[in-house]
Amino acid sequence: MAATKALLMLENFIDGKFLPCNSYIDSYDPSTGEVYCRVPDSGKEEIEAAVEAARRAFPGWSSWSPQERAQVLNKLADLLEQSLEELAQAESKDQGKTLALARTMDIPRSVQNFRFFASSILHHTSECTQMDHLGCMHYTVRTPVGIAGLISPWNLPLYLLTWKIAPAMAAGNTVIAKPSELTSVTAWMLCKLLDKAGVPPGVVNIVFGTGPRVGEALVSHPEVPLISFTGSQPTAERITQLSAPHCKKLSLELGGKNPAIIFEDANLDECIPATVRSSFANQGEICLCTSRIFVQKSIYSEFLKRFVEATRKWKVGVPSDPSASMGALISKAHLEKVRSYVKKALSEGARIQCGEGVDKLHLPARNQAGYFMLPTVITDIKDESCCMKEEIFGPVTCVTPFDSEEEVIQRANNVKYGLAATVWSRDVGRVHRVAKKLQSGLVWTNCWLIRELNLPFGGMKSSGIGREGVKDSYDFFTEVKTITVKH
Repeated sequence: MAATKALLMLENFIDGKFLPCNSYIDSYDPSTGEVYCRVPDSGKEEIEAAVEAARRAFPGWSSWSPQERAQVLNKLADLLEQSLEELAQAESKDQGKTLALARTMDIPRSVQNFRFFASSILHHTSECTQMDHLGCMHYTVRTPVGIAGLISPWNLPLYLLTWKIAPAMAAGNTVIAKPSELTSVTAWMLCKLLDKAGVPPGVVNIVFGTGPRVGEALVSHPEVPLISFTGSQPTAERITQLSAPHCKKLSLELGGKNPAIIFEDANLDECIPATVRSSFANQGEICLCTSRIFVQKSIYSEFLKRFVEATRKWKVGVPSDPSASMGALISKAHLEKVRSYVKKALSEGARIQCGEGVDKLHLPARNQAGYFMLPTVITDIKDESCCMKEEIFGPVTCVTPFDSEEEVIQRANNVKYGLAATVWSRDVGRVHRVAKKLQSGLVWTNCWLIRELNLPFGGMKSSGIGREGVKDSYDFFTEVKTITVKH
């Protein structure tokens, strides 16, 4: 009888040490549906220990110069880069994304996050003004807030965890991070590199577990003055409730229901492959993915025909398959939720042009129980449908025609979210007009997901509170103090 492969057992990382937990939860390989990893099911006790470690480490770490902290961040970036292949393999297996995407996006961006904030922390300046008639000079200083509570999601696990850890550390805070219990492996692997990079014990603590247990313990702890969260709106509402009695600083990056607006003068040769990617990259599990496509009536038929053809070529496969464009969704529950939107659309009289229920999904025998779904295109759907209003967060997009510029702006804005939008047109004047009127924190024109890390990232309306980027992250992870000196 063949020996069963031992499960990967993760441990919490507190005060520079790996510590076992009393209870564990199962983590599944999305491509097979099998348990392959056990994640600590932490709670108040572990958070208390992490707070104690972070509190002890804070005076020392916050007194380091920005240059000294930058050296540590750069060393961490080097170590991540040296482990790129190992981290990419782990991220792909844990999350279900293609290995190619983990290699080219997730891990390189995690490396870049540390390098970027290691550099930017050296270039912040403070303000100074004089009041000669009163013989006074005023200046500002920025000081780290203290212990930063960081809660990151399962869709881009290491990418979004490091996007929070790097600026928090750079500014001189100590950190308690809670990754998603669905995707904890690369965070655990990061812990192994902290000591090698010269991060003192207690500066970064990573505590694994579920939102209701360990997340709530972290958010409601009176000695954690700041919470940065990326995830769903209902969880953000709970975080806000728990934080209110302590007046915590909050940064909340939430969902999106992102429109693509395709005008009749769009270059379809560029637009169609980019819109397929913006709809289905990472299985549609990116908060910036396009899920509503508005196409001007005169080109609607041509666009739809070509878009459906291109979508059918978007291969769903085992994450390790180099020819796969898309891997498995994160969990069985999530797959069922995404499929339920397609069923709802059908019940409302919409048409499924390709994908779920229309085309056949071909997978190897050992992956038949994995959480795979074909990229799906829905048409003939009303703007009031839940498929056009709610964040599906899967490989499903809706295509609908429009007549005029004014009409499409109104329809694009007619949702509670306002994270990202794309506009396709060769008319420069129109591009500027439409971008200005869209209720969206980011607008891409004739492209998608080109990021400039210096500039603010974040959404309007129910897509969140606050921004991230060089200046915004620095402002968030520090407190400003005005000092007046009379001479």
